[in-house]
Amino acid sequence: MDRRSFLSTTAAAIAATALPTLPTLAQNSGSSSLTWDHIRALFPLDPSVIHMSGFYLASHPKPVADEIEKHRRGLDSNPFMYIEENLGKLEQAVRDAAVDYFGGDSDNYAMTGSTTMGLGTIYNGLRLKSGQEILTTEHDHWSTMRSLDFAVQRTGAKINRIALYEDPAFADPDEIVARVRKALTPKTRVVALTWVHSSWGVKLPIGNIADVIAEANANRNEPDHALLCVDGVHGFGVEDVTISDLRADFFMAGCHKWLFGPRGTGLIYGTPKAWNAVIPTIPDFDVMWRPFDLSTWDESKLPKAGMMTPGGFHAFEHRWALPAAFNLHQQIGKPRVAARIHQLNQQCKEGLTGMSHVRLWTPKANEMSAGIVCFDVEGLKPADVAKKLQAKKIIASESPYQKSCARVAPSLLTTPDDVERTLAAIQSLGKG
Repeated sequence: MDRRSFLSTTAAAIAATALPTLPTLAQNSGSSSLTWDHIRALFPLDPSVIHMSGFYLASHPKPVADEIEKHRRGLDSNPFMYIEENLGKLEQAVRDAAVDYFGGDSDNYAMTGSTTMGLGTIYNGLRLKSGQEILTTEHDHWSTMRSLDFAVQRTGAKINRIALYEDPAFADPDEIVARVRKALTPKTRVVALTWVHSSWGVKLPIGNIADVIAEANANRNEPDHALLCVDGVHGFGVEDVTISDLRADFFMAGCHKWLFGPRGTGLIYGTPKAWNAVIPTIPDFDVMWRPFDLSTWDESKLPKAGMMTPGGFHAFEHRWALPAAFNLHQQIGKPRVAARIHQLNQQCKEGLTGMSHVRLWTPKANEMSAGIVCFDVEGLKPADVAKKLQAKKIIASESPYQKSCARVAPSLLTTPDDVERTLAAIQSLGKG
């Protein structure tokens, strides 16, 4: 099925589908009355295909779409007055919703448009000196690698890039932590990591790595502390954790993937110590909405995270609808979300393990993986695997790395039956 056919089918399905609303529930209720079928029906997804690439870009669920439309109507009706009357309370509401979901303090959140924007904002804002080192890995995404390249070109710092494991299928948390510990030097100022590798599906033990970095910092002056910076996008909206569990200095994530937030939304969380280590690249507009008297205002009164939120005019209807995505996850229940995604992924990994023509790259243990399953099919290129599955109406993908592989991602958008049908389709690729 080609792209035009997919789009035509999707448009017809959207037009024909009546989306239900969520029942009224107390926030954070985690109500078991929300069935998975009910939740799945909130998304205007083409029902004729199995969506195994939900990690790529979110379909807007109905509560999010309704909020976007509400703010769009207000902005279209009277842009000036809608912003004047709502800017402050809606910007604060976004940050408060992030706190309810992920912890921390609202003044330590900066808002961005994507994970990549967050990575670029932090890595190119760090106060690095020539001779200082950035410790990162061979497994990270292009956005991290390029952001760090730009940072070293600007500052004269150096990159130390290491492997955290030899075979991702057997990645071991103790070995990963040991490799980070061994690579730390007195010159290490930044440790740039990715929580869940979209290359292999490996989930890093970020909290344990944070402990190792804290040990290394114990005898250093604060300006020389190593800062743990994490691209967290493929764990955010999957795992039942908060920022206090991860203990990262900076955490960057887009909100339009697993969280089901509006497209073009993202965030950065930073500790107060970490925010002191960066300078802005783009002027902020937070002074427009925070309760300051401009006649007596000075920059020192603005939270550092506010200064790191890129200013200018944005697709405000999307940012201001972000609380609806956080609230949807809270209504389902974070533990329930995590358990469901891990259950479906475990089912998928177990099924692939039993196929003689398949090489599973993602660790089988839940502690070392999240929602992405990476594999190879003997005799086929990863791109061909994805195309053959798409022809069977299963939306799979190829990982865009130097060593690529095929990927599927069981999620809240899929069912156990979807997983079984996907496994049957992969099994059939080994025949003939």
